[in-house]
Amino acid sequence: MDEELRSLIDRLGEEAEGAEESAAYERLIATEDQEALVRVLTEPQQPLWAREIAAFRLGVAGDRRAFEALVLLLNHRDPERCVSAAYALARLGDPRTARAAAALATNTMRTAYALHPVRLLTELRAPESVPALITTLRGLLAPGEPHWRVALACVEGLGQLRDARARPVLEAALGQPRLRAAAAASLSRLV
Repeated sequence: MDEELRSLIDRLGEEAEGAEESAAYERLIATEDQEALVRVLTEPQQPLWAREIAAFRLGVAGDRRAFEALVLLLNHRDPERCVSAAYALARLGDPRTARAAAALATNTMRTAYALHPVRLLTELRAPESVPALITTLRGLLAPGEPHWRVALACVEGLGQLRDARARPVLEAALGQPRLRAAAAASLSRLV
């Protein structure tokens, strides 16, 4: 069993308490019927844990019907849900994924939740990745910015992507004590 699926199963098993929920949980974990998983995404009044299992399993299987649910989970306030959604989205193979991740990463109203969209953009290496990471990082270079972990993920991602367009923003990041070492390392990797 995939390690990320095992983690998801362990985490969501605690949410699915009670006899009826436990039986539904076991069915979702065991089923190979993608249509049954899709029904969980589309039927009203399904618990969040059930929708997350269905979306994750469909996403990892490459079923694009999970896209919208996974994007919503990528933007969730619970970091563990974001991690699972990013993992599934990276494997989904949907061409809309990079645009959605870029929109989430660059949304200044949701910066606190941008860490996983930033990491997903780095993993995807899509045309949208570098511009979105540059835009996000540029907005996080103000003194006293509380979302330094998101900024650090941008700096590290830009280094992994090795795109020269990132040079000015990475040079600006050298002025931030929490970002200085990562910015220097990323600058050394640029083409």
